[in-house]
Amino acid sequence: MIGNWYKLMTQSHIDITLNTSNDVETRLLERPGLWMSAQDLHKLREDLTTVAMTTLSKEMLDYGVFSKNSDALSRSIITIVYEKETSKPIAFNALALIDFELGEKPINVLHLGLVMIDPDARSKGLSWVLYGLTCVFLFLRNQLRPIWVSNVTQVPAVVGMVGDTFSETYPKPASNNRRTLTHLLIARQIMADHRHVFGVGDDAEFDEERFIIKNAYTGGSDNLKKTFDQSTKHRKSHYNDFCEQELDYNRGDDVIQLGKIDLNATRRFLTNDVPRGSLLGLTVAGLWILLNRLALPVLYWSDSKREWNSLRPHKND
Repeated sequence: MIGNWYKLMTQSHIDITLNTSNDVETRLLERPGLWMSAQDLHKLREDLTTVAMTTLSKEMLDYGVFSKNSDALSRSIITIVYEKETSKPIAFNALALIDFELGEKPINVLHLGLVMIDPDARSKGLSWVLYGLTCVFLFLRNQLRPIWVSNVTQVPAVVGMVGDTFSETYPKPASNNRRTLTHLLIARQIMADHRHVFGVGDDAEFDEERFIIKNAYTGGSDNLKKTFDQSTKHRKSHYNDFCEQELDYNRGDDVIQLGKIDLNATRRFLTNDVPRGSLLGLTVAGLWILLNRLALPVLYWSDSKREWNSLRPHKND
């Protein structure tokens, strides 16, 4: 346990393993393609493929972390869940980091990316780990500054999860959330330059009024296309109704959602989604990340006798 906290204090990237329940553990890897050895990267790809093969009835995917010619692992954050007893990988989320400029200012967007769960593990309550955990850690690493989050899906359960978890989400059925100019500009930029991140082809059409991507399954994500009946439903019926009415499942439509991870979203995640038994460990890990990002720089800055990165002690002549 102490080793995990030491990693968070000293590494420039996240690489930590957490006990997220009695029978599973979760590893978070930030941009592993930039620092992992070739052998470890090969093992990671094998683990991701193992999970994918349990969920796909057709051929493997050909985009993102599964593309042989892609540098996706250098711009992704991988959350992968293992059974403790067997060390078998049973679920993962490949969250993509999208960087661009908006109004001549740099902006970072976390794309929720590809989530896959072994069918035999879908009763283990892993949604909070795969969808919210990494976002919260990155929010803490960002010194509590809000971070934009994007999501592209045709699954009602995921549309509802994003709507209920993040702040200022659009579209969010049965809410007063409005499409702002920032929502529109970010969506345009993503659709113009970053379709490859979520496997949408150039021939897909973006409906700006409804935030719907028409004919979305032609750019590598073809094998993820589902019918409405095949898609997992949300416990709140208005999310299911929204998807059934707005998406053409025969054509292969997706909804693109944009929201924020901020203090309010973090509070909702910790109070509503995280199991009570996992809350203490998650809180401790989060506090250490905050210490690394907020308190330590202040302490180092106040020490005028020792060097720290670009900080140099003042020397009197």
